[in-house]
Amino acid sequence: MSYVPRLKTRYKEEIVPKLKEKFEYNNIMEVPKVTKVCLNQGLGQAIQDKKILEVALEEMTRIAGQKAVPTKAKKAVSNFKLRDGMSIGARVTLRGDQMYEFIDRLVSVSLPRVRDFQGINAKSFDGKGNYSFGITEQIIFPEINIDRVNKLLGMDITFVTTAKTDAEAKELLKEIGLPFKN
Repeated sequence: MSYVPRLKTRYKEEIVPKLKEKFEYNNIMEVPKVTKVCLNQGLGQAIQDKKILEVALEEMTRIAGQKAVPTKAKKAVSNFKLRDGMSIGARVTLRGDQMYEFIDRLVSVSLPRVRDFQGINAKSFDGKGNYSFGITEQIIFPEINIDRVNKLLGMDITFVTTAKTDAEAKELLKEIGLPFKN
């Protein structure tokens, strides 16, 4: 018996029938699902200090459970002392079981640790069923040791879904457990 993430099982057994009934889909394949989760960190300070990038890559790898890759500048901007090809960020794309594990940890452990948390903004959909939001501090993740953090860095998290409309995507993410503001 191989391991199946808790959220993946819940999605198949509870969420799919609920969404199928609510949106009156004829086929189970019409029900929207999350295809990938993208984590992204822009590190403008990495131009002056290369150590920031190394630490950020290590932290993001630990958070995602998958190796983070540096993002490169596409063009040079002399005002920012930025050259073409310099590393100025970190990113990870999660799919499959690792994605379900990450979403489960994010919803049940990390988001409740945010200070003065009232929920995430429900207006951050892109019109095609994808949702993005930002986190201001990486220390909300239990994988990060607070004593070893020397700089608080934020990140953007994007949920890419197969939903056709924002309403379908919002309902899917709400069922998964993302706490939206009312």
